[in-house]
Amino acid sequence: MTTRTEITDNLDQLLDIFPPPLRDAIANHPEHNTMIEVVMDLGRLPEARFPSGATFLSETPISRQDLEYSVQHVGMFSGDNRAGIERTLHRISAMRNRQGEIVGLTCRVGRAVFGTIGLIHDLVETGQSILLLGRPGVGKTTALREITRVLADDLNKRVVVIDTSNEIAGDGDIPHPAIGRARRMQVAQPELQHRVMIEAVENHTPEVIVIDEIGTELEALAARTIAERGVQLVGTAHGNQIENLIKNPTLSDLIGGIQAVTLGDDEARRRGSQKTVLERKAPPTFEIAVEMWERQRWAIHQDVSTTVDHLLRGGEPVPEVRAVNQSGDVEVIQEAVIAQPKRPKTPVNAPIQLQGWRASGRMQPVPTAKPSSFDQLLDQSLETEDLFVAKERFPGPNGEEFPVYVYSYGIGRSHLESAIERLNVPVVITRDLSGADVVLALRSQIKNHTKLRQIAKSRQIPIHVVKSSGLPQITKALRRMLGMDDYDSPEAMDLRLFSYNGSDDELEALEEARLAVEQIVLPKGQPVELLPRSPKVRKMQHELVEHYRLQSDSFGEEPNRRLRIYPA
Repeated sequence: MTTRTEITDNLDQLLDIFPPPLRDAIANHPEHNTMIEVVMDLGRLPEARFPSGATFLSETPISRQDLEYSVQHVGMFSGDNRAGIERTLHRISAMRNRQGEIVGLTCRVGRAVFGTIGLIHDLVETGQSILLLGRPGVGKTTALREITRVLADDLNKRVVVIDTSNEIAGDGDIPHPAIGRARRMQVAQPELQHRVMIEAVENHTPEVIVIDEIGTELEALAARTIAERGVQLVGTAHGNQIENLIKNPTLSDLIGGIQAVTLGDDEARRRGSQKTVLERKAPPTFEIAVEMWERQRWAIHQDVSTTVDHLLRGGEPVPEVRAVNQSGDVEVIQEAVIAQPKRPKTPVNAPIQLQGWRASGRMQPVPTAKPSSFDQLLDQSLETEDLFVAKERFPGPNGEEFPVYVYSYGIGRSHLESAIERLNVPVVITRDLSGADVVLALRSQIKNHTKLRQIAKSRQIPIHVVKSSGLPQITKALRRMLGMDDYDSPEAMDLRLFSYNGSDDELEALEEARLAVEQIVLPKGQPVELLPRSPKVRKMQHELVEHYRLQSDSFGEEPNRRLRIYPA
């Protein structure tokens, strides 16, 4: 396939917004046809940026009069401090001081480049949802604009563009011809983009929705809702590669979402992995992902679900790489290959060699002096075995190895023992990190100690974190650790776990919240308001509601402030 590109930039209309000296300097520059943007900062020299580098346009610093001249010749600035020139694709972004006055402008040249999607023209025709990834300035929006035109004009589909910053179809009420017959919906405020996305599907019967810069969790959820209604999605997101989305909890839903799963012993042994692993939660919103490495060199993942699954299992998928050569032809530089997950170097079923002091006969009593630092405590834990617990195993009902040995850090031992006792679970607290099955740590404490995380990773010991050392958080972590259900079994609910003092008033308030959830919110899907309670009791009710994976808010004024529980 040969790609023919045609560029339309309306550069003269952009030059009209600059003061005459700057306008002449840009027009006379030998590379003005390839200019990327012009930067005007108060008190600094004006600067023009080109693919080859940046250059100053004048020896005179920018004054307030220069900024006012440019501001008067562009449209209104929206909530995201962006403006445009009507019927063009140029974008003018403002920087403001604390008083809200404009002290800097970034005037970016907008170009409609026809014929830029020859690299993925065959994928656009499949009707599958496509996600474009890449660093800023690599051409995501330009490609998105051309995909919109091809879908609307060449494939005769009903296309609606969600144009939050008027960057796809230009400023003004009339869309730029670069999007062809596609319709454009403008967004009054950037934070309302997700609502306009849903409105487009409900009101205008599109076959394709085009979105630029999916950046919030609400927008990701709206994209999934649209995809589940059978509408093709084409969009861009913040990130260079699929790995960036996996590590981004806000946007991970675009590629299916990530969840922690506890495997049985047999499955973990079969995979050659630890018992707690990350897996994809649902089918991805976008079936195809395109990583735009350069303007004419793209990496294509034609099956996002397979790519994500292999990444989570330690594999390194090699995507299909396409590029445009000097003659304008599209060629496949690299075929797609899905690498197998990484396996441990030692055989999975190899016998464990005991290397502790007990096995060597050199075990000595633990020193009574307290170590002076966390690192010393950790080193001591690795060199000595726990003298208080003999590590014995017995099989569970499903073939699991019980008990589970937990190494705790930052969590009060008494609280942990109390939670284990009330849950009546086969968990043993150990001081021997090398013999632990799992680490249970306080989030605020573990994040600053890379050594513990590194050692746990090297020994394939999963780390479970809790936000606080309260009984509800510890109980929830233990249940998650053992794969126990949180609330489906009524007998499993013990309100004393959520009570601080176990007083009658606390238990009565918790019982009120429990009955509201189990008899109204869950079965009927209706919100419920509880009786007014003190801040301390409301906090316990919030924790109980969170145990059911529901949302709750406090509203009203003291002493009548109370809880409202919402359905899922």
